[in-house]
Amino acid sequence: MVDSKTLETSVAILQPQTVKPLPWETLKQQFQQTPYFRAIRTEQERDTNLQDAGLERADTTERGFSLTIDLCPSNKPLTRSVFEQLIAAFGPEEKPIPITITITGLWMARHADDLAYLKNLVSRGQLDITWVNHSYYHHYDPRLPLSVNFLLEPNTNLSKEILLNEQAMLQNGLLPSIFFRFPGLVSNKTIFDRVLSFGLLPIGSDAWLAKKQQPSQGSLVLIHANGNEPLGIADFIQLIRQHSGAIRNKQWLLYQLPTSIVDTVGK
Repeated sequence: MVDSKTLETSVAILQPQTVKPLPWETLKQQFQQTPYFRAIRTEQERDTNLQDAGLERADTTERGFSLTIDLCPSNKPLTRSVFEQLIAAFGPEEKPIPITITITGLWMARHADDLAYLKNLVSRGQLDITWVNHSYYHHYDPRLPLSVNFLLEPNTNLSKEILLNEQAMLQNGLLPSIFFRFPGLVSNKTIFDRVLSFGLLPIGSDAWLAKKQQPSQGSLVLIHANGNEPLGIADFIQLIRQHSGAIRNKQWLLYQLPTSIVDTVGK
C-alpha cells in the first residue's frame, strides 16, 4: 500500500471482502491534489526520453542530495567499503543515514550474505534504506543498441520483471517502495507508461558519478555497489572527503527519497 501524501509504503494482509476496486479515473479525481498523483503527472511529462526518463532530481532547495545505489546482477561481492565510508562520514550527524538501494532479483539470489549485511546495518540503526524495484533479470547485451537493450529487448516480459522482483523483495524481508528504476536508465514511452500503470514512479539520475556527472542540490546521485563500477565508487568516496567539513556542519546532507519527491511536487 502507498500513502498518497507521504509516498511511504506499507504491507498489510487484507481480506478480499474489505477491498473495494475503483476505476483509475475515480481515484484521480479523489486524490488528484496529493503528492502521489502530482508525481504521476510530473512523470508523464518525461515519458518520451530513451535514457534517464523519470524523476532525476528532487527538491533543489536541499543542502545535499539523495544517494541511490544500484545492485544489478553481478558475481562480484558487494562493495562494503561504500557503506563503511558513508557511516564514518555521515553517521555522527545523520543516524540512521537515509539512502536508496535499487535491487534486482538475480542479485538477491546470488548474494544472501551481502543482503544480510545490509539488513543488519538497518536493524542496528545505522542506515534507513528505501528499497527500489530494479527489475528481476536486468538483461543487458553490450552488442545491442539501447533501443533494443535492457527492458527494451524483444520478448521481455515486463510484468514478470516487476512482479517477480517485488515478490523476491518481500520474501527477503524488504519493503518495496513506490519507485522503480529502469535497468541502464533505458526506456521508451510505451514501457515507461506501462510501469506507471503498475502505480510505480520511475526514477532516473542527474549525477551518475562514473560518467563524471557532478551532483548539485537535490540531485539523485547514482553509484553501483555491485563490484562492477570501481570508478564511480572512488569518485563518491572522494566526494564525501571533499565535503567533510560541510557534512560535520550539517550543510551537506543525505535526504530520504520519498520526502524529497514530496517536497519537489508539493504537499
